[in-house]
Amino acid sequence: MIRTVSIVPAILTDNKQDFRAQIERINVFTRRAQIDVTDGTFAPTQTLDITNIWWPRNWEADLHLMVANPSAYIDTILKLSPSLCILHAEAYEDLIPTFQVLKDAGIKVGVALLPSTFPGNVKHYIDVADHVLIFAGQLGVQGSPADLMQMEKIPLIRNMKPEVEIGWDGGANATNVRALAHADLDVINVGSAISQAGNPAEVFQELVSEIDKNGVVL
Repeated sequence: MIRTVSIVPAILTDNKQDFRAQIERINVFTRRAQIDVTDGTFAPTQTLDITNIWWPRNWEADLHLMVANPSAYIDTILKLSPSLCILHAEAYEDLIPTFQVLKDAGIKVGVALLPSTFPGNVKHYIDVADHVLIFAGQLGVQGSPADLMQMEKIPLIRNMKPEVEIGWDGGANATNVRALAHADLDVINVGSAISQAGNPAEVFQELVSEIDKNGVVL
């Protein structure tokens, strides 16, 4: 049986005006979005600083931090109060203390796995996470192709923690979203396919319609 899958637009930019414009465009058709933040160290690119991040009050915001030292961002994360905060398993510090602070504040926590990270090696993070993000693109860049081999991680994660929300980030578009949706994911984050579209709302609806289709997916 296919799980209910959510298409979640992703925002990644280094420009305040573009950030606002993206929020206004997708606010027409969604109330959940993933906002990406990079530090120029863990990820080679630099996005808009986290202190300039915001979202509409009625949103369910997922904050994805591609940063080396997440603990340095705790105060700002708590002020922003996202629904979910996703940190990378490969960060330069132990994530458990930061996870605990966020959980104590009522913020769900997620762990993101780079393509080279085997789920079994970070089971201690998955055990406490509300969300596991399978990262299948290029850090800090939208529009990179999806590494569909990363789908092999889905059953491994599901066997470890059946109830955890599993997300996908990287290269999702109309050509592969149906296969991804049938692979036991809960969330498919979509970046450039929506943000660079002439009509983002139309593309969003096309993606939603595509994942609702049954039958052969390959």
